[in-house]
Amino acid sequence: METPSLSVIVPNYNHAALLPRCLDAVLAQTLQPLEIIVIDDCSTDASWTLIQDYARRHPVIQAHRNEQNRGVIYGVNRGIELARGEHLYFAPADDETKPTLFEKSFAILRQHPEAALCCTVSDFREVPSGMNWHVGVGMADRPCYLAPERLVELERQGKLHIAPNTSVIRREALIRAGQFVPELKWHSDWFGFYVAAFRGGACFVAEPLAIFYVHPTSYFKAGSQQALVHQEVLRNLMERLTAPACADVIELIRRSGALYIFGWPLFKILRATPAWRRFLTPNFLRKNLWHACKLAVKRWLPVWLANIYFRLAGYRS
Repeated sequence: METPSLSVIVPNYNHAALLPRCLDAVLAQTLQPLEIIVIDDCSTDASWTLIQDYARRHPVIQAHRNEQNRGVIYGVNRGIELARGEHLYFAPADDETKPTLFEKSFAILRQHPEAALCCTVSDFREVPSGMNWHVGVGMADRPCYLAPERLVELERQGKLHIAPNTSVIRREALIRAGQFVPELKWHSDWFGFYVAAFRGGACFVAEPLAIFYVHPTSYFKAGSQQALVHQEVLRNLMERLTAPACADVIELIRRSGALYIFGWPLFKILRATPAWRRFLTPNFLRKNLWHACKLAVKRWLPVWLANIYFRLAGYRS
């Protein structure tokens, strides 16, 4: 395959110990990208020296450094502005890709130019505990294109999961979705990728081709534990979804029940806001309750028993 029009964007802040694993995995891809844009957010560890060393040894890598710490959303949006590729892949500095992620994603994307993105199964590994499960299992059993209505069906069945760490997305589709909206903070990737997918459909490769390391101090974990801030983020999310710019996708998202993923905090906001109560569908309520139960069980199950459950319950590819 010829080099795809793909820009890889790597936001980094103080991940000097883990960044080599991320960059080496991207450099080992069987289908190489057009460019790898590394945005260092004014790290205070050895990150910048490491990034410059990689850029000297690998011309495909472009090193950029913010003059002051601006946060991950600023970094990824700066990467989008710098990118020359028609497709984008966001590689978290502390995660890892499998060697054939780009090759297999573009093999199906080239057949379906209407698709907003291509995602795969994601291998979730909880670092402190050792729990290991897969998301996206059951969406399909072979590489395929999933039209927006099929995404609704999959979500209603509890099988849809678009993992951003596995997704190659069309730059134009993400920009139309609003890129990474700063007001949505740790949910900005969900908004951008899901709006784009429900608008143009998504390709899917039924293999675990990227590893997501779940850290207790992650951007999402740290932010979502701030109750008042998290509530404001969820209100911003609903305002964005119900704005005219999303009029073509909001009904699909409502019917699918996809908002269940935001749990009880969103349930309480929807119940308290008359204009949003229409999102409290039976499907949303069922999925929201089941999700809360799974999270509760996960907290007290021994690791060995949880991993057996993940395998038997279909959470392993």
